[in-house]
Amino acid sequence: MLAKIKSYSLDGLNGYSVDVEVDISSGLPGYELVGLASTATKESKERVRSAIRNSGFQYPAKRIIVNLAPADTKKEGPVFDLAIALGILVASGQIESKVYKEFVAIGELSLDGKLRQVNGIMPILIAAMQNGRRKFIIPSENAREASYIDGIEVYALDSFRDAVEFLSGLSCAPIETSDYEASCLQHGYGVDFADVKGQTVAKRALEIAVAGGHNAIMIGPPGAGKTMLAKCVPTIMPEMTFEEAVEVTKIHSVAGILDSNVGIVTTRPFRTPHHTTTVPALVGGGAKAKPGEVSLANHGVLFLDEMPEYSRHALETLRQPLEDRKVSVSRVNNTVEYPANFMLLASMNPCPCGNFGSKTQICRCTTSQIHNYLAKLSGPLMDRIDLQIEVDNISYGELRDRKAAESSAVIKERINAVRALQRERFKDCGILTNAEMGSREMGIFCKIDKDCERLLEKAFERLNLSARGTTRILKVARTIADLAGSENILAPHIAEAIQYRGIDRKYQ
Repeated sequence: MLAKIKSYSLDGLNGYSVDVEVDISSGLPGYELVGLASTATKESKERVRSAIRNSGFQYPAKRIIVNLAPADTKKEGPVFDLAIALGILVASGQIESKVYKEFVAIGELSLDGKLRQVNGIMPILIAAMQNGRRKFIIPSENAREASYIDGIEVYALDSFRDAVEFLSGLSCAPIETSDYEASCLQHGYGVDFADVKGQTVAKRALEIAVAGGHNAIMIGPPGAGKTMLAKCVPTIMPEMTFEEAVEVTKIHSVAGILDSNVGIVTTRPFRTPHHTTTVPALVGGGAKAKPGEVSLANHGVLFLDEMPEYSRHALETLRQPLEDRKVSVSRVNNTVEYPANFMLLASMNPCPCGNFGSKTQICRCTTSQIHNYLAKLSGPLMDRIDLQIEVDNISYGELRDRKAAESSAVIKERINAVRALQRERFKDCGILTNAEMGSREMGIFCKIDKDCERLLEKAFERLNLSARGTTRILKVARTIADLAGSENILAPHIAEAIQYRGIDRKYQ
């Protein structure tokens, strides 16, 4: 007898339909799985056999052939276990009801018949819904993640036996839809800009960076507070919209790092990979083309602490994601594209000893040592960083100052206002922030007068700027003007933007 169960799998973040066809015929007992299955998928044979028997059902002592269609598409992972086991019971007559044809079955089986959590359930359900599927059976551990998708019926069950009884007529209610707004109220941060002593210039620069979505690097001696400032950046970023949260959740779900108890990412990601991280770990890859840190930081912050300590090859791979805001991971069998719309935030010492340019410490590095240290960061990469922020050690008086500093909430209000202005400005352009402007948008929104032209020309000549570096100054000036409530970019805005080129000014 032949049975066909509908299931789904993933190619990157895109789900695709898989028909699990099970045929049971007379002959020598055996089990054969076809359809370009991976090793993990082929191993379903023993999981399915044990799960069926340990759930109190009969495993047919006949010839069993399982086909995963389409046969020319690679099938990854154990997500087909539940569909295969249900197909065997349908084909052997142990499930008589035809209601199974309405459902998509997704889940991994343990040997005792328990349904285990699978990765990527949100992108799978969204893809299936877009293809017209409305009813799903999934593991109960994936229920929270699935509850944020409206317009479908999801039945989250604990075991294979529960699934069989449900399809045989046992009454069961679908999971309830969760409220994203309520989930957002539960998150919080352990840091605040009010806790940062001094560093007024750095705080101002980071406010500009977040307001316009600009990339930034902080240059200063060890212990100046660069890492603490970086950790505070997410506290002043606008709250994620539901659409952004879903996109981030899909990536984290595929990567297997999503908290199943929460089910959705409500805070902007803040990723801090170690300086020994590999290129595949940073931009994505591996045998299964998994998302890397640049994608896990989507709609959030990628923080590279002590940036020159990262390998030159790893840093250079950031150039394409920074420009295109997406990354393509190519492998022999397929090419997967992941979003990588993140804010790059980095820190570095000004020299090997860390004290060059310090007001309080003496630098003992030679000129050649300083040059070789800075040369670890290529010109093309630095051109893609809009703000170079100088951070120096604070005085004892600043450290012990009891006066309350401006809180993240107050800064965030200003940033929200500027972001709203940019959304309105770019509503017909397909972008959201000043940092995303192309040449066409800059020609419209970054017009400057003669005074600004002269100032920009002097910076271009004295700092030996590239064309890209010059446009970055204009974009930052546009954001500074927005924070000042100015419709036009004025000379003071250009001058301040030029001041955030610390490396260009000091090391020419």
